[in-house]
Amino acid sequence: MKLSLFSVSYAGYWGQHSLDVLEFIAKAAELGYDAVMLAGKRPHLSPLDATDEQVSNIRQSLDQNKIQCAVIAGYTDLGGNVAAEVPYLEMQIAYVESLCRIGAELGTGVVRIFTAYEVDGVSPHATWKHVVKSLQEICERAESYGVTIAVQNHHDIGVHSDALLELLHDVDRPNCKFGFDAWSPALRGEDLYEAALKMAPHTAITTNADYLRLPRFRYVPEVINYERVTPDLVKAVKFGDGFIDYPSFFRGLREGGFDGIANYEMCSPIRGGGDIQNLDEYSAQYLHWMNEHAL
Repeated sequence: MKLSLFSVSYAGYWGQHSLDVLEFIAKAAELGYDAVMLAGKRPHLSPLDATDEQVSNIRQSLDQNKIQCAVIAGYTDLGGNVAAEVPYLEMQIAYVESLCRIGAELGTGVVRIFTAYEVDGVSPHATWKHVVKSLQEICERAESYGVTIAVQNHHDIGVHSDALLELLHDVDRPNCKFGFDAWSPALRGEDLYEAALKMAPHTAITTNADYLRLPRFRYVPEVINYERVTPDLVKAVKFGDGFIDYPSFFRGLREGGFDGIANYEMCSPIRGGGDIQNLDEYSAQYLHWMNEHAL
């Protein structure tokens, strides 16, 4: 398993300390990671900013720091639920293809993308059809760059493991794999060992973070009592300190044959705040936990 740090962790999106892409690459190498996963949007690797000079600088930084860019993270919603005259899905496909092109220049073998959110009033079957068709074209275009597309179990369409397997069957492209994570099935109540075991043969990457579940209640003064509110509030904590059963998850992945890329991410506010020292401690803890329990 190759351990990778996701640049979203140091992008400043949630008010945390931010590093530019070259600073981030140096930070990941300093911490001891094998690889990085670069966010395919600003401030790190937006196709709008990926000039020949920038890509060359990133490639040089990777070489100098003796670290690989293993994954580029695309941000997609392939539902196509916008005004009919807007070629939205074509834009999404072109965006992912541009990430594949950049990835080929950086020696990156995987581009991570999402499926689609469900929208009220739109048939899930229609959205599913858009996702399948778009993924097929994305994979065909990615193939010419030698890139695997990893579909993450994040957005609503195909979020359950059985649904994602069905989606993979419908897409039917050899370079379409999974970016299979534990946090989503854990929050939704899937058995992590069993899910990881059956998904492992089709999984190229996994992206990991750990969380507390904090139950929510709302005071009802008329009855001088509280009513339960769902869903729970979720807060990121250091890896191994949360509720997610990562030992079972990684046991399932290993027994299922997974030997791909394991990414660590801080993609939400974290306990302790977003100063650089706290971010570094979280990143280092993931390496420590993985070496102790998963490798």
